[in-house]
Amino acid sequence: MNKSASESKDIFEVSNKNIARFFNEIEKYSPKYHQSVAKLQQDYIDAWKTVIKSAISLEQEYAINAGYKIQVPDSVLRTIRDITDFAIQAYAQQNKINVDTSEATKQAFKTFNQNTKSFATLNKEIMGYIMSVFEQKLNT
Repeated sequence: MNKSASESKDIFEVSNKNIARFFNEIEKYSPKYHQSVAKLQQDYIDAWKTVIKSAISLEQEYAINAGYKIQVPDSVLRTIRDITDFAIQAYAQQNKINVDTSEATKQAFKTFNQNTKSFATLNKEIMGYIMSVFEQKLNT
């Protein structure tokens, strides 16, 4: 028996089955996508770390070979530490904003889904009322 002969001809049943199939496929690939993005982010961080460490190492080797003084005043060291602290704080704030935005978006989707269900229920009740009015008119 061929597949098309056994399938329903009901447009809504076919639509529901295909929508379910579509979203099942999306959900199947979503974890792989997130893993690849997380891995890409880690690779970016590793590359960035390598570049910075290499630059410091190269500068250190050059300074030593050139005979430059590598001992600096405490104020310079404090400035380096302060810049690092500010960068860490900025990154933490950026992450907090991202998490907060994600949570707000999640709540917006939750509210949207609830409103959509309520709207569909209301439409169904209105349709039922309209159909009952038509049935009453047909019976009179």
